[in-house]
Amino acid sequence: MTYRFALVVGPGVLLFASTAQAQSKAEVFGGYQFTHPDGGPNLNGWNGALTGNFNKTFGVTADFSGTYGSGLSFYTFTLGPKLTANLPVIKPFVHALVGGARISGGGGGTTGFDMMLGGGLDAGHGHLAWRVVQADWMLTRFSGFTDKKNVRVSTGLVLRF
Repeated sequence: MTYRFALVVGPGVLLFASTAQAQSKAEVFGGYQFTHPDGGPNLNGWNGALTGNFNKTFGVTADFSGTYGSGLSFYTFTLGPKLTANLPVIKPFVHALVGGARISGGGGGTTGFDMMLGGGLDAGHGHLAWRVVQADWMLTRFSGFTDKKNVRVSTGLVLRF
């Protein structure tokens, strides 16, 4: 009797364990962003990211954003590694993103270097999660001038595949 029970229940337990351990191969994030550039106006806009996960903890993120205010528009396009602590319901993460930025206003604009170091916290289980917060310190370099005191904060939804 015990042998039959193990034969019937055992594969079910293994199947459940394998699906519980399954991790998402990709994540898509979209949401609201607030940016405060050093010495500039507060900017509001959008933030989107696509992450390809290589395993449960390591992935590569492509991040894009646009913010607007006081006649200015500020866009970023960055790429970099992301490390995630894969806890059951919450998933804290850190990332280092490097790429470019474009600022324009008053009929002119310039493109420069952008680097962001930060992280955040996703809450949710399964295919849909809420990015409770993502906070980044941002370094920009335009036309030989480096600005190290920029902050970006985002929140929104995460879809996992």
